[in-house]
Amino acid sequence: MSSGTTLQLDELIQLRTSARKIELGAQRLALSAQQGGYLSAYRGRGLEFDEVRPYQEGDDIRSIDWRVTARRGRPHTKLFREERERPILLWIDLHPGMYFGSTTQFKSVLAGRLAALLGWAAVHSGDRVGGIVSAQQGERIIPPTSRENGLLRLLAAMVELQPRESGSPYSGHSDAALGRLAQLAHPGSLILMISDFQQISMASDASLQRLSQHNDLICGFLYDPLEKAPPPKGRYPVGDHQSSWTINTANPHLIQRWQAAFQEHRQQLRQRCKRNNIHWMEIATSDPLPHSLQLGLQRQSHGGR
Repeated sequence: MSSGTTLQLDELIQLRTSARKIELGAQRLALSAQQGGYLSAYRGRGLEFDEVRPYQEGDDIRSIDWRVTARRGRPHTKLFREERERPILLWIDLHPGMYFGSTTQFKSVLAGRLAALLGWAAVHSGDRVGGIVSAQQGERIIPPTSRENGLLRLLAAMVELQPRESGSPYSGHSDAALGRLAQLAHPGSLILMISDFQQISMASDASLQRLSQHNDLICGFLYDPLEKAPPPKGRYPVGDHQSSWTINTANPHLIQRWQAAFQEHRQQLRQRCKRNNIHWMEIATSDPLPHSLQLGLQRQSHGGR
């Protein structure tokens, strides 16, 4: 990989080869976000009615056709076939707070690379790809399209709208984007949200509930190791494009507040995912790709890494 501070279109396109290792198939089982976990298949591709046949042991009782059952005097089940294409939507959050990283890459770069890997995996599966790129400079909404068209537009939007300088996140600034994502989503979609989620508020729960009713959602929580735990005791110079200052990690109160702030944000987000049956995935800027993405799509979370 090239720069860890800037998204580059040629690199995002080159990730096409690595994405062949990523499986987004409808038949793959994924562990849910519920505490303790249970196995549930992604809804995957949309389903079209095919035929009715007599009920067999193991059939989903929710698929019983009660009208045919009543008419014929014994249980009958509806059969469905997969549609040829499935909509896959990506929400990539590139707010100024994502312009941060202490090792390997910035969170904004990690978000772009993850989105590219997921998008190319969808293209390899023959799925339609689209989504929303949110940033301080603006927003791009790309409806799902076949082949590479939707993904290439998404990649270009990420490069164009990526943050160029750091800034403070503001709670609630991303709520509207999730609302627009709910409007864009077609039932049966697979929706992947890639962000540090510092700019969503509790008001976004309505959009998350609406999205999760008829779609499969994955929460891709991104963070930097320095956000999770401060460096060893000492004085460290830090800064951004506007100012610089020194932090003293020998201060026990600072360490406590530092770690508590991260854990509280992470735990609240996980609880929201649990309430809305959203698959939880977390990836740090120091984690290797695409291996960490593969694990994140399958891993059962029990309270941290």
